[in-house]
Amino acid sequence: MAYQGSKGWYVQKLRELGVRYHPIDRRKLELYKTYVLRNLYLETIKKVK
Repeated sequence: MAYQGSKGWYVQKLRELGVRYHPIDRRKLELYKTYVLRNLYLETIKKVK
């Protein structure tokens, strides 16, 4: 289990939402820095709501 707000936590939450790759670059999520994953997570949450 990853700490909330860590890179692993964002990867885990994005995978739960069905996001496996970055929508623009089409690379694995693990290759990105935490701030990129955070922004992607926040954008994805906005779309879901």
